[in-house]
Amino acid sequence: MLTIHAAPLLLPVGAAPVVDGAVAVDGDRIAALGPYEEVTAAHPAARVRRWPGLLTPGLRQDRARELLTRCYHPDPREADELGELPLRGEAFERLAATMDPARRAGSVRRGLQRMLRHGTTHLAGPLDTEDLALRTAVARSGLVRLPPSPTPPGPSDLDPFAAGGDLVGTAGAPLTVGGRADLAAFDVPDEAALRAGGARACVATVLAGRLVHRAR
Repeated sequence: MLTIHAAPLLLPVGAAPVVDGAVAVDGDRIAALGPYEEVTAAHPAARVRRWPGLLTPGLRQDRARELLTRCYHPDPREADELGELPLRGEAFERLAATMDPARRAGSVRRGLQRMLRHGTTHLAGPLDTEDLALRTAVARSGLVRLPPSPTPPGPSDLDPFAAGGDLVGTAGAPLTVGGRADLAAFDVPDEAALRAGGARACVATVLAGRLVHRAR
């Protein structure tokens, strides 16, 4: 079924912003994008999903391997003991020393899920490794894998904007007709607010046409 994703502002990257914009998705591809009235008129039978704030391309995570292999992402059932934030450094090393393969694989899967909740659809870096848990989880996730890119400064963060980049430098790929339908919606009014507040404002992530995260 063809779906139209609409928001008060569409930032396709590589093309002009569209006020009251929309992206029509057919399967895993973008069928149309532009002003909401034009897109809906061309596809009157499509299901419409309206999001607050902005629609953008899905984001690229440049430190995926570090976040998945050098951090432990606690299970919600471990929150009382370990908290909810990724464990790093010495805390990670102490836990890793006694971690069995099943627990580690669970952490990797949760890390990928948390990336999706931050609008991430593309992973950069060496992910085809001998690490079976990492390789399997990434392959099953459907996230796009990209070659390594320069490592941004500062600590690793699930928020791709934490390194200070703009949307053009952080997007996985521009939104284009015929391109793969990887997009995200953020409950902020414009790009400046998105960069200032970060990808934690993500309310929806669409991966290859599938709604894989929805916050409301």
